[in-house]
Amino acid sequence: MCPAPRARAPRLETAFVLILLAAPACFVFNRGNKPGDQSATADVPESEIALSVTNHNYLDVVVYVLHDGQRTRVGTVSGSSSTVFFLPIRLLGQGREIRLYGDAIGNDAYAVTDILVVQRGQYIEWTLETDLRRSSVGVF
Repeated sequence: MCPAPRARAPRLETAFVLILLAAPACFVFNRGNKPGDQSATADVPESEIALSVTNHNYLDVVVYVLHDGQRTRVGTVSGSSSTVFFLPIRLLGQGREIRLYGDAIGNDAYAVTDILVVQRGQYIEWTLETDLRRSSVGVF
């Protein structure tokens, strides 16, 4: 006679119910920054410009800043994710004009913005779409 399996069943059920009740708390109390959330850029020093990049593409994209005839690598945004880069103010140059260039890794696709004029205290939001030619950018 083995009554142990009957004794385990309520414990397993109780543990399962506790997990089901606790799991949603991970999502409810998640206070992560969203692309439109200004708190991500609120603590940026005056010597830097925040660049928030949301990548809807499945490929990783290398982000560059085109300024004063140069191309400076900023970093990489993984596929289907978002990140915030902090650009040194020196990248703006005399005219405070830059362009953003995104080069998809493993593909010949790329995205390039028009000329952006960025002032101190502003931040940039760049959304890379699945078709990189349809990407959008905003300076706020």
